[in-house]
Amino acid sequence: MKKQYLLLAVVIVITFIAGFYTGVFYSTKITRLDNQNIIKVKQVPKSAIKPQLKEIPKTVPTKTKVLIGYVQDFRDPDVVDYSKLTHVIFSFAHPTKEGNILLNGDSALTNLRAMVAKADKHGTKVMLAVGGWYHIKGGESYPYFKAAISNPTTRTKLVNNLTKLADREKLDGIDIDFEYPRSSSDAANLAVFTKELSNKLHPKGKELSIAVYSKIHAEAGTVMASVMYDPGMFKDVDHVNIMAYDGQWDGGYHAANLSPYPFTKNVVNYWSNLFKTYHLSKEKLVLGVPFYAQPDNPSVKQVSYAAIINKYPANAETDTVSMNGTIYHYNGETTMRMKTKLALDNGFGGMMLWEAGHDSKGLHSLTGAIFNVLKDSTQQFATTNR
Repeated sequence: MKKQYLLLAVVIVITFIAGFYTGVFYSTKITRLDNQNIIKVKQVPKSAIKPQLKEIPKTVPTKTKVLIGYVQDFRDPDVVDYSKLTHVIFSFAHPTKEGNILLNGDSALTNLRAMVAKADKHGTKVMLAVGGWYHIKGGESYPYFKAAISNPTTRTKLVNNLTKLADREKLDGIDIDFEYPRSSSDAANLAVFTKELSNKLHPKGKELSIAVYSKIHAEAGTVMASVMYDPGMFKDVDHVNIMAYDGQWDGGYHAANLSPYPFTKNVVNYWSNLFKTYHLSKEKLVLGVPFYAQPDNPSVKQVSYAAIINKYPANAETDTVSMNGTIYHYNGETTMRMKTKLALDNGFGGMMLWEAGHDSKGLHSLTGAIFNVLKDSTQQFATTNR
């Protein structure tokens, strides 16, 4: 019995010693693998394999280009495709000479509030435009706006009233549409007004934009000196919305000059060079395009792009149509895509349209055509900068 126990003890001791040295040999070999990164065994337990560290992908911030749509105050807020617009600009609040502001009755205020509610669901910003071409009291808006911003007291009053309205209606900002500063004093007063309004809005996290004349004669291609701006004021705004349309009035009435592509190229070149000269960011520049058609016969009214496409959908890719006994000139999908690419190639911050209520729904939407070019450029930027 003692011999059996003795034999068993010897076996256990031998087994233990053999296991110990095997473990030492194995652990030594793994240590060498770790230190020298040389694999000398056919198979290593999975638990002994160190996971290879991968470089964490760099996240590149997406450059968002704006797509700004003006909407007239009488429009049904449901006509707007909020999902494609970054900003909606409700048009217009009318300035008085005393520095007050007027809206077009209770219906305008109702539409504004409905628009704010609908836009909020899509993360779309809502701004209020002050000014415009026509005034609610009749005639041009120019003399009312000019008087309000020429006097320091009425100018500050207008600034305060716009700020209060923006706060009360939960707006994301104000758009200045003074059509147009026609003297150096006009330009100086507009610059002071812009600065004052900027100082009120920006600390509240609200935006300030300004609509500007194209400054280019659609027929001659020359720079028009009749409209004046102080370039220094552009540093106080977030967006400069260039109204690159309504060229049909240049050099006599010619409907074809509404907003042809060569005219737009001249406009883009002018504003690009101006901003470069004054060391301003071209990301502030927003190229405006028309969503309406101009008739050859001036006694015939303008029509919307939607009115053309609803009747002649095949004309979505062209820029002219024969309708109502006259030829209409407009910008179709092809031209809109070309203009959007032109703006992007020149470093502009996006596109603007006048106005959303003129657009066609569905497949031939001009808003959709512009949106797709902007979206593709954003995706391409994110891909090429990874």
